[in-house]
Amino acid sequence: MKLLMISLGCDKNLTNTEEMMGLFAKEGYTFTDDENEAEIIVINTCCFIGDAKEESINTILEMANLKTSNGGKCKVLAVCGCLAQRYAAQIKEEISEVDVIVGTSAYEDITKAIKNALDKKGESIYIKDICHLPVVESERILTTGGHYAYLKIAEGCNKHCTYCIIPKLRGTYRSVPMENLIKEAKALSLKGVKELILVAQETTLYGVDLYGEKKLPELLKELNAIEGIKWIRLLYAYPEEITDEIIDAIKENEKVCNYIDMPIQSGSDEILKRMGRKTSVSDIKNTVRKLREKIPDICIRTTIITGFPGETDDNHEETLDFIDEMEFDRLGVFTYSREEDTPAYSFSDQIDDETSNKRKEEIMLLQQDIVFNKNEEMLSKEIYAFVEGKISDDDVYVARTYMDAPTVDSFVFIETDRSLMSGDFVKVRITDANEYDLIGVIVDESA
Repeated sequence: MKLLMISLGCDKNLTNTEEMMGLFAKEGYTFTDDENEAEIIVINTCCFIGDAKEESINTILEMANLKTSNGGKCKVLAVCGCLAQRYAAQIKEEISEVDVIVGTSAYEDITKAIKNALDKKGESIYIKDICHLPVVESERILTTGGHYAYLKIAEGCNKHCTYCIIPKLRGTYRSVPMENLIKEAKALSLKGVKELILVAQETTLYGVDLYGEKKLPELLKELNAIEGIKWIRLLYAYPEEITDEIIDAIKENEKVCNYIDMPIQSGSDEILKRMGRKTSVSDIKNTVRKLREKIPDICIRTTIITGFPGETDDNHEETLDFIDEMEFDRLGVFTYSREEDTPAYSFSDQIDDETSNKRKEEIMLLQQDIVFNKNEEMLSKEIYAFVEGKISDDDVYVARTYMDAPTVDSFVFIETDRSLMSGDFVKVRITDANEYDLIGVIVDESA
């Protein structure tokens, strides 16, 4: 049967999607990108913030309408992931076209759920204890182009930031056993993956629940030894958990990119406290200082939430000053999303959208200047990059350097008359720069 898989939300959700696709492939299903041809439609949803929730709901409604209007082509509509976990009862009650609902910890049951729906027997809602860690034996079906892949090293979170619903949807922090991760990474390498991107709600705490101590440095060392892997990238590293051992592991393992994604969310101690964050501005500055002292070419990415309840103009100015001082290499900004069932939902002094968006724009304009200045410093430098693809018929290719994670960071545009393929690893000399991206030419090429 033909199956359409729709994955929404973050890269962590995408790994679950790819695992489910592996289960479907093992059972003999074929995949289609055409919703009009799909006999089964599976939507892996997100509801971390309001925009993600809206996108998930709209997608479900669109596919539900399709199911009733395409002459019975679609036999089963399934909803999985965070929205399914959070609103299973409401989805079942209000959207009758949905046949199967699978929570965040039950996606290993997806093929059984679909079969039961096709046979019109069994339950329609599959929800397990959110502290259960699903185990999927089949190989993932990669959707990232084949030359890079996300490696989810843990599930859940223990931090309980006041704005975040994730612990209630994904459960407590559970690390994937290291032997499982090494096995998966080796399998990905054999399939042609050259870049592993480590993800979790928080990567820095890897191993504390299984081994009684942080094992991220050891994991990085083991992954570094895998033949065929060229880059290992670290995302979602909370600043208060970045130890000297983790910094040394980034520095000493040559395949580990000198790159770290370190979400800080605010540059104001008052707002950090209201957010329930476990750090301070001073602590963050010390962590940034140590990273840059030990790894001078480290690329530090961070994220900011603006418009958090109670954020004053002075708090916003503190954040601007902090960003200006730190000069983060990469930075993303989100306006605060008021989510029910979180402590911040009932906080007084909620900020209006106009103010939040204005503050977001001010932060991004500041960051644009910072990145432009850093890009100008790259002129004439030589750097390796992964080719992502070609721009139409022009002799220009899009690539990423070690400073750039897929989908969220910048690009380097390579001008060449050579024929390149996605996943090629080339050396580039930077010849020009703009507000966010670099332009270069090939100096040398290696496999």
